[in-house]
Amino acid sequence: MNENALNANVGLKLRSLRLARNIKQTDAAKDLGVSPAYLNLIEKGKRVMPFPLLWKALRYFDQDPEQFMSTLGEGRVDEALAKLLDEPLLKSLDIDPESLQSLSAEPKLAGTVAALFNLYKNTRTQLENVLAQLNAEERARAQGSTPGAPPGLRFDYSPFDEVSDFLESHHNYFPDLEEQADSLRRDFKLERLVTSPQLIRLLEERFGYKVRFASASSGSSVVRRLEPETGELILSPDLTEQPLKFQLAASIGLLVMDREKLVERIVGAVRTRHAETLRLIKVNLANYFAGALMLPYGDFFKEVERTRYDVELLSHIFGTTYETVAHRLCNLSDPKRRGVPFHFLRSDIAGNISKRYSGTGLKFATGGGSCGKWAVHLAFLNPSQITRQYSMMPDGTAYFCFAKVQLQPIEGSIVKGTAYSIGLGTHAENAKFLAYGLPTTDLRKDAVQSGVSCRFCERTDCNQRAAASYRFAFSFDEYTKKDCFFSPLLVHEAGRAEPLDKAPRRRQNPKGE
Repeated sequence: MNENALNANVGLKLRSLRLARNIKQTDAAKDLGVSPAYLNLIEKGKRVMPFPLLWKALRYFDQDPEQFMSTLGEGRVDEALAKLLDEPLLKSLDIDPESLQSLSAEPKLAGTVAALFNLYKNTRTQLENVLAQLNAEERARAQGSTPGAPPGLRFDYSPFDEVSDFLESHHNYFPDLEEQADSLRRDFKLERLVTSPQLIRLLEERFGYKVRFASASSGSSVVRRLEPETGELILSPDLTEQPLKFQLAASIGLLVMDREKLVERIVGAVRTRHAETLRLIKVNLANYFAGALMLPYGDFFKEVERTRYDVELLSHIFGTTYETVAHRLCNLSDPKRRGVPFHFLRSDIAGNISKRYSGTGLKFATGGGSCGKWAVHLAFLNPSQITRQYSMMPDGTAYFCFAKVQLQPIEGSIVKGTAYSIGLGTHAENAKFLAYGLPTTDLRKDAVQSGVSCRFCERTDCNQRAAASYRFAFSFDEYTKKDCFFSPLLVHEAGRAEPLDKAPRRRQNPKGE
């Protein structure tokens, strides 16, 4: 071992002894009769340790000189750093054990380097997975994929994300569709409560379509099939009145858009990134038209204000489902008759969100789950009631949210049928306009602390985390337990000076003290 390495070893050993006894550097320097700056240089291996001072230090730390000298060549490296020696990145940087040993003399710095490197590894792994999928897709396109074949996975920006952005950019309000729906209502003198026979007559007289009911083939779940070639609309006989009306109205919307070329007019010259996006936009616009036909803007807006956004009552007044009314509330963006802005989401009992729209600025996670503290998920705990709460985001933005579970059993079985929670939310200050609004005198106290998704949440005290956040280095201490394993462990919570990635070394004093 050369002289520099020897000095580094001596300094590192003495520093380790001092830290193990929780002795401050200034206190040790005073007891040894040297300045703190000089002792600091010795511990870092930048100054030679005089033998008289070394013997004095060994007596101070109750160390046997012979045993101490025999361990100088071992050069223990910080455990977290030692694990990085076999990493390809460190090999490419030519960092040897001696360099890591020097770094180990600074525990906080060593812990920070290890945490940053592990964060880099996790991020790099995710990036590699995404790139592998994208490269596979590019190769498939280069080889000439079969037309109509299902596209590869797109992790960067899906067609559904593109549709959501399209709807939000238009504030989910399309005057052309409102005008077409109002025109049809006038022509066919439709009353407030539209019925399925009226819509069937409209299809037959205006578009020349024949409506018939036929069960789908075994193993098929198709409930509606529009066939322009034969001029037929085939519907499942299992549809009850409310979903039947919606499917009829959406079919009318598709025919109106085709005849008037409304998709082209609404989308304009905007180029989409995905081939599927235009067709998905058309589906969403057809559903929008269905809502406009069954819930005409003027009449609906008047009743919305009268009932103070009572979704259940509105669904009875207009003879539609709770979900249809909730959708329609997100369309009230006419500058002359603007409603309260809402965000909307539909979730199943497993927490999967199958529909979402943000009219309030709330950011939804594009991948992974959502926050388990949201009302839309908690509604399953009381499916017969409307779940209401204030929610506080990490940035301090507060929302008032409410949700209701919709059950559609098949053959008397919920398991065979569907169970969805329909959630709506608006800014907390708008709660006073709603029939469901909750009184509060202290919003910060009454609000449920929530986030967007565990993977990107900034909260350090959530008791229901389902995954570690990418915003924190994943570190834990077997001696310190938080109420949720995935909550990031902060430095002050460990209750000791050592970095969190190092297991505590409880050493017994040689004298048994």
